[in-house]
Amino acid sequence: MKTFAIFGNPVEHSKSPQMHNAGFKHLGFDAKYIKHQLLDGSTIKEEFLSHHYSGANITVPHKEYAYENADVVRGLAKEIQAVNTYILENDKVIAYNTDAPGFLKAIESFGNINSVLLLGAGGTAKAIALALQSSGVSVTVLNRSENKLDFFKVHGIESHTWESFKPKKYDLIVNSTSAGLKDEFLPCPIEILDTVLSQASFAFDCIYGKITPFLALAKENGLEIKDGEDMLLYQGVLAFELFTGVSADEGLVESMRKGLKK
Repeated sequence: MKTFAIFGNPVEHSKSPQMHNAGFKHLGFDAKYIKHQLLDGSTIKEEFLSHHYSGANITVPHKEYAYENADVVRGLAKEIQAVNTYILENDKVIAYNTDAPGFLKAIESFGNINSVLLLGAGGTAKAIALALQSSGVSVTVLNRSENKLDFFKVHGIESHTWESFKPKKYDLIVNSTSAGLKDEFLPCPIEILDTVLSQASFAFDCIYGKITPFLALAKENGLEIKDGEDMLLYQGVLAFELFTGVSADEGLVESMRKGLKK
């Protein structure tokens, strides 16, 4: 039996095991998927190999550590410099990023989006920003501090700290931070949020399974809101294909979606 895992801190809230295990069951694939809390992200490759995992997903706050420790990085992940998927191939740790295409699939239901304000500057934000940029969408990154903004500036993406930010109209506001995951915090000052939400049409939070304070405020402002469940599903399906070598059909996707709902 093959074993797969989700690395994160915190990780107890993760629904990835029930989603992937539902997929394994649907296929009759001899594997299990478990949670692995990892406190020190710099040890991720060592932990992955020592537990003999065949593959893994990586969530906050370890995506950049996972990138740095991989033997080989493939696809858009090389530009993003953050990964959310590991597979073991010929005794080497191969890394991918399925967050970027997973996010684009998740926001399709909003229709035509031309401009996005992205809150946060971590590994998930990097994936989302480059995915949007590659799709011709204007994206602005807003982060508390300056020290994580160099990546976005190098890629020609407008970026600001809370202090330097001058709000304008955006179609979609995205929270990629962990604010609201285990607390009732907003991802940035309410004065900024009130201004941008009053002019936007849509709000998306990468956190899933709850109405975060950010989404609640967006709903109060009359926006169409969406949590991160579809992003989790679609990035998970892409990772699952890498884990198993099986192309996902509608039946597999629906079985994984049902697994998420349990």
